[in-house]
Amino acid sequence: MQLYDQTTFECSKLITKCYSTSFTLGIKTLDKEFHLPIYAIYGFVRYADEIVDTFHGFDKKSLLERFKADTYRALEEKISLNPVLHSFQTVVHEYGIEYNLIDAFLKSMEMDLYETSYTRQGYEEYIYGSAEVVGLMCLHIFCKNDKEKYQQLKSSAQRLGAAFQKVNFLRDLKSDYIDRGRVYFPGIDFTIFNGKAKDTIEADIQADFDAAYEGIKQLPSGAKWGVYLAYIYYKALFKKIKRLPASQIMQERIRIPDPLKLVLWVQTYCKHKINYL
Repeated sequence: MQLYDQTTFECSKLITKCYSTSFTLGIKTLDKEFHLPIYAIYGFVRYADEIVDTFHGFDKKSLLERFKADTYRALEEKISLNPVLHSFQTVVHEYGIEYNLIDAFLKSMEMDLYETSYTRQGYEEYIYGSAEVVGLMCLHIFCKNDKEKYQQLKSSAQRLGAAFQKVNFLRDLKSDYIDRGRVYFPGIDFTIFNGKAKDTIEADIQADFDAAYEGIKQLPSGAKWGVYLAYIYYKALFKKIKRLPASQIMQERIRIPDPLKLVLWVQTYCKHKINYL
């Protein structure tokens, strides 16, 4: 079993490396004890997201239902022949991740199959399930079963996940709206998307970032630099989006160039070493 466990975690690690160089770099800045558990979380959420976003030409509903059933079976039996689900269930049990977080995540994935626009309530439910609970899963790992610490940082972790997701929505407006017909932000008419609407969304995101930063400063030392680096990456992306007109972000996907990512990595490393976060 030890060899099987190892190979399943390596599969999740490979998935992370293939899908996200930025996230992989962020994981490497965490203490080594956190690497494989976070890879396992990423592999699970990435594959669920791929089903609803990219498996065109297949029965996405059936595939997601099968993935969901296999997830709960893996959790119940504490083993799976699906390496992604096996590594994930191992982490869930080791770090006491609540099943209701998994329920909420999978429900948000289901919403992507049916919903093309959201009310305020639906938007908040989707944000919680698709992003905030992922932050909470990671927080369980960082706190290493310290329930008091987890409760102390829970709200900030949710706000950070929400900020990341909302920035993703702004960055991906073109593909979400034009390619997939999705409108996540409630009350926004993207046929006449303008600066005023963009400013409203950005003010909400800024409030999330501000609340999240307070929690980052209180994270265990082994997790602080990695989470702070992710925060800085997204803040840089957010600042770039804020400088651009509404018309431009409707036309292209905004990115942070690799040289800037390297600069940010060095800057955050220096701050981490002198404990200046």
